[in-house]
Amino acid sequence: MEPFAQTLARHDLTLTREPTDTLQVNVGFLCNQVCKHCHLGAGPGRSEVMDAATVDQVVAYVARAGFTTVDITGGAPEMNPHLVRLIHGVTPRAPRVMLRANLTALGQDQHQPLRELLAERRVVVVASLPATTAFQADAQRGQGVFEQSLATLERLNRLGYGHPGSGLELDLVVNPAGAFLPPPQAAAEKKFRADLKREWGLVFNQLFTFANVPLGRFRRWLEKTGNYQAYRDKLVNGFNPCAVEGLMCRRQVSVAWDGILYDCDFNLAAGLPLQGRAIHVSHMAAAPEPGSPIAVADHCYTCTAGDGFT
Repeated sequence: MEPFAQTLARHDLTLTREPTDTLQVNVGFLCNQVCKHCHLGAGPGRSEVMDAATVDQVVAYVARAGFTTVDITGGAPEMNPHLVRLIHGVTPRAPRVMLRANLTALGQDQHQPLRELLAERRVVVVASLPATTAFQADAQRGQGVFEQSLATLERLNRLGYGHPGSGLELDLVVNPAGAFLPPPQAAAEKKFRADLKREWGLVFNQLFTFANVPLGRFRRWLEKTGNYQAYRDKLVNGFNPCAVEGLMCRRQVSVAWDGILYDCDFNLAAGLPLQGRAIHVSHMAAAPEPGSPIAVADHCYTCTAGDGFT
């Protein structure tokens, strides 16, 4: 397989930073699910969780760097005991704050105050829903996940999320359940919108289809099932040079649960830190400079396959 860096060079492409306006915050690998497509290997047994001191350092970084978007992810972010502290800290400082929610965690009764806080602070909720059938969704995320996810979406809809004009954005993400690329985004959104409205009266704003990155638990599953080489070939053969311009790593920097910075969450999973060294968020004076290089490896083919991963 041709290394990703050589493929870029062959197409006369360079992958460098534009002005960085987004900070992605991975608050930890603790999760109540064990999804087979997870590039981080998150689960109930993981102990890597961002502490209160690091949360405060992240908030300070948002303030001094002037990020316009903060993207909170995990694991299940809801399982971090300092999530509310983080939301209170970043919402006055960044115009757009997103939570990549775990619907089975967010919907739990003890998280009703959290759901109300998200609505009060106009936090965008981005949630994964693999399919509109229990069989497909549970196959990827675990038994009973589909019904719990629908119940959480209903609670969010009651708060106003997903309704036109409410100012409360609810977006869905679809990842394939197996070793194949996602369906076309427009067609998938049309189907999900019709199915969820017809069967359960549920609404949302946008749907995004993303390919699974062959790292962590998903790579181990691919290797175990003998699909790793074929899946990697699909990503390589699907390389779209036009997707490079819109890659999220060009305008985003990622901070891990321990405060170390990365170009993106996938480089975090691969152990490729920002600028090739362990830079702590408390030591970063500003956002990365435009024109600075981005660390690449073969997993980057995921983000440039088909329509890309933006």
